[in-house]
Amino acid sequence: MLYNGIKYFIIIYIKKGEIMEIYSLINRLIKYALKNSLITEDDVILVRNELMALLHLKDWQDVKEDYQIPEYPQEILDKICDYAVEQKIIEDGVTDRDIFDTEIMGKFTAFPREIIETFKELSQQNIKLATDFFYNFSKKTNYIRTERIEKNLYWKSPTEYGDLEITINLSKPEKDPKEIERQKNMPQVNYPKCLLCYENVGFAGTLTHPARQNHRVIPLTLDNERWYFQYSPYVYYNEHAIIFCSEHREMKINRDTFSRTLDFINQFPHYFIGSNADLPIVGGSILSHDHYQGGNHEFPMAKSEIEKEVTFDEYPSIKAGIVKWPMSVLRLSSLNRKDLVDLADKTLKAWREYSDEEVGVFAHTNSTPHNTITPIARRRGEYFEIDLVLRNNRTDEANPLGIFHPHSEHHNIKKENIGLIEVMGLAVLPGRLKFEMRKIAEYLKDEDFEKKISDDKDTEKHLTWLKAFINKYSNIKNLSVDEILENILNVEIGLTFSRVLEDAGVFKRDEKGKNAFLKFINHIGGRF
Repeated sequence: MLYNGIKYFIIIYIKKGEIMEIYSLINRLIKYALKNSLITEDDVILVRNELMALLHLKDWQDVKEDYQIPEYPQEILDKICDYAVEQKIIEDGVTDRDIFDTEIMGKFTAFPREIIETFKELSQQNIKLATDFFYNFSKKTNYIRTERIEKNLYWKSPTEYGDLEITINLSKPEKDPKEIERQKNMPQVNYPKCLLCYENVGFAGTLTHPARQNHRVIPLTLDNERWYFQYSPYVYYNEHAIIFCSEHREMKINRDTFSRTLDFINQFPHYFIGSNADLPIVGGSILSHDHYQGGNHEFPMAKSEIEKEVTFDEYPSIKAGIVKWPMSVLRLSSLNRKDLVDLADKTLKAWREYSDEEVGVFAHTNSTPHNTITPIARRRGEYFEIDLVLRNNRTDEANPLGIFHPHSEHHNIKKENIGLIEVMGLAVLPGRLKFEMRKIAEYLKDEDFEKKISDDKDTEKHLTWLKAFINKYSNIKNLSVDEILENILNVEIGLTFSRVLEDAGVFKRDEKGKNAFLKFINHIGGRF
C-alpha cells in the first residue's frame, strides 16, 4: 500500500511539473514576442488565451522565474510540441509538429495590412530599410526557420571561373514511414493551387502542404501588373526572395519577363532578380506559377568578367560581352531600360528558332521546343545589367535526362536539374553528401580504402569519381578526417560542380564551342 501511495504521489508530482512547465513555456514565448515587437503588452492576455485553447488548458498559473530569451523561438516551440504530443493533442510526426508550431507562431503574426503598411512607410524613407524589416520579421515569426537553416553546410571552392559556392542542404527534416503512409491516404485537394499562390497566406497546412499562418507577402506593381514579394522559407542565400504573379499561370520567358525584372531592380536596386527557364529539365521546380527569385547576394557569376566584348550597332547605348563562365552567357548593360528589353527580346526570339547541327543544338524536335533563356538582372550603380544564359533541354539515348544537363559521371554529386541558383554559381547539394563524404574521408586513412568504399552501399557510387583525382594528393595518410574533408573532398566537389555547369553549357568551352557561340552572336547582329 505504501509503495502504491508513493508511486501515486510521484505521478501527481511529475504531472504537476509538466503542467507548470507548459505555463513557463507560454510565458517565455510571450516574452520573446514582446522583445521582438511581434506583439504589445495590450495583446498579451488575448495571445495567452489563444495558446491555452490550442493546448487544451482550462486554467492559468503564473510562474515567476528568470529565463533567457532566445534569439529565435524554435527551442521553446519544440518543448511545447513535446507537451502537445504527450497530451495527445498532436501526433509525433515532423509535419504534425511543423503544422502545430506554425499555428502557434500565427498567433504572434500581425495581419497582412499592418505588415504592408509598415513596409510602405519604410520604403518611402529607404527601400533597404523596408526589406530589412520584412526579412527580420519573417525570421522572428519563424516563417524562415533560422535554426534549421543554420545546419546547412556552406563553403567556397576555387575554380578557373572564380570561387563557386557550395551548400549541402540539411535543413529539411525527413518524414518517417508512418507519416508518408498517412500522406498517401489523404484526399487530394486543390487549394491552394500551388506553393506560390497568394492563398498560402494564413493557410493551416496539411500533411501534403505546409502550414503558413505566419506567412505574409507584400503587393508589388511590376510593369503595370499585380505581383507579390515574399521570402523563401528555405533561404539558400542572403535575403532569398520570391516574386510571384497574383495570377496562377504558367511560367513563360518573354519580352514581359525582361521588362518586369528591370522594373523590379529599379524599385529594389540593392537586389538582383532572375528567373528559371520555362521548359522542363532546364527549368525550376515550379513551372506552374509565374515567378522570379531575387535577394541581396552577389553570386559568383555576377563577379565573372567579360572575356569577349560585343558591339550591337543597332543599340549603341548597350555595352555587351560574353561572360567567362562554364555556361553560355551574354551580358548586356545600359542606362536605357527600353534598349535592354528590346535586345534581350530579340536575342530570345532568335534563340528560340536557332539550330546549329555541328554542336548538337536543335531548336525543335517536330513541334517540341528546346531553346529558352535563364535571365538574371541586377544594378551596377546607375546601370541596369542583364545576363542571358542560353539553355536547351534536348535529350537523346546517351543522355535521357538531358544533353545539356549534369552528365551521368557526375550524378554521384549532382543529378538534379540546373536551375537559376545553380546557373549563378551556387550548388545546392543533397544532405546525403555530408555523411557519405565523412565516411570516405575515414576510409581514405586505410590502405584498403578502395575495397571499403566499394563494399559500402552509401559510398560505392563515389569510387570512380574518387579514383579520377585521388593520386593528386600524396599525403592523405598524414591528414585528419576533417582536413581530408576540407582540403580535398570539398575542393573536388567544387571542381565537379564547375564541370556540371560545363555539361549544362550549350556552347562548350573548347574552340569549336566558342566559335559556335560567336556565330550565334553574329546571327543576332553582334560584332567583335
